[in-house]
Amino acid sequence: MSSQKKHSEVSRRDFLRVGSLSFAGLSMAERSALSAAERDRSQKNCILIMMTGGASQLDTFDPKPEAPSEIRGPLKAISTAVPGIFLSEAFPQLAQRAGQFSLVRSMYHDAAPIHETGYQLIHTGRLSKGSTNYPCFGSVVSRQWGPRGDAPPFVVLPRLVGSLGVNAYRGQQSTFLGEAFEPATTVGDSSTNGDYEIEIAGESKAIQQQYGKHRFGRLMLQARQLVERGTRCVVVNLFDDLHQQLTWDCHGTGTGTSGKVYEYRDLLGPAFDKALSTLLDDLSSKGLLNDTLVVATGEFGRTPQINAFGGRDHWPHVWSALVAGGNTPGGQVVGASDARSSAPVDRPVHASELTATIYHHLGLNSNSCLASKDDQELSLVEASPIQELVTT
Repeated sequence: MSSQKKHSEVSRRDFLRVGSLSFAGLSMAERSALSAAERDRSQKNCILIMMTGGASQLDTFDPKPEAPSEIRGPLKAISTAVPGIFLSEAFPQLAQRAGQFSLVRSMYHDAAPIHETGYQLIHTGRLSKGSTNYPCFGSVVSRQWGPRGDAPPFVVLPRLVGSLGVNAYRGQQSTFLGEAFEPATTVGDSSTNGDYEIEIAGESKAIQQQYGKHRFGRLMLQARQLVERGTRCVVVNLFDDLHQQLTWDCHGTGTGTSGKVYEYRDLLGPAFDKALSTLLDDLSSKGLLNDTLVVATGEFGRTPQINAFGGRDHWPHVWSALVAGGNTPGGQVVGASDARSSAPVDRPVHASELTATIYHHLGLNSNSCLASKDDQELSLVEASPIQELVTT
């Protein structure tokens, strides 16, 4: 049977539920009974910021100042507004805001150490199986809750992520849910929902300057604009491919994507620090932060030891994520890596748990049914939300 036919059969049978109920099959009375809960859920948003390439945990959110130089690398650790929590010196503005976010320092997965597996797990909570690729959380939310007014419910900025090294699914599409739930983009690509025009020229020069007049600043400002206009889910690909540009993929070889670790401090870090700090401030000033979950993470971490080229290689065994907004607690660290940042030693958090946390914030039970295939029901994700980040 062809892959296209399999996906077609799945699409005809798929359905979503509120709790254990099939929303599509609810009576008018049942829909009315759920309306109050839906109104509450309808206010929730998520901005997922992908540090494409796999950001080094040691040189961003989990520095090891006491480790040997070949482990800790060239970047220094700096204190933050929360005693006992340290960040890389690349993030001085975020350090001042440490009370506004949580750090998950024990992220991991045990699949192949390639970009595509991490992207799949974070966006869908699952790995592709055979010919079946699972839909992105944004597409699921788009189908379940629909749009608010004229704003597209799910947007990927600036476009779907392109080549990451392996010809495999990257987790950012609707797959068997159907073309109607593909993400919109701001730059033309294969998205069936077309381009969505956002003009940052409409923003004051002061706010543009605060975000930074660079790629990171522009993308995060666009993400705020989208949420303000009613978009439910925004995925920000800080880089949409890994070719011929400096990204977080710091192998150190100096070719294509392979920058050196110190470039986190000199180039990537300052732009990221400025843009994300401003995004948190901006959402807060507009009264949007409590309803908007902001997540920043790579698709895996980097090797504990600096390699011969002054870089670090792929390492899915442990990495870090920053989580803010959405009424999540601030000023805390969830989990811990060992002294070399080679593995979790406390509260391991699988990548799919982050997906489940996003679903929870957006009003969907991770145990709810995503689809029915081969007489079996598939849950949204086979993981529970990160309880330390769940307040209700």
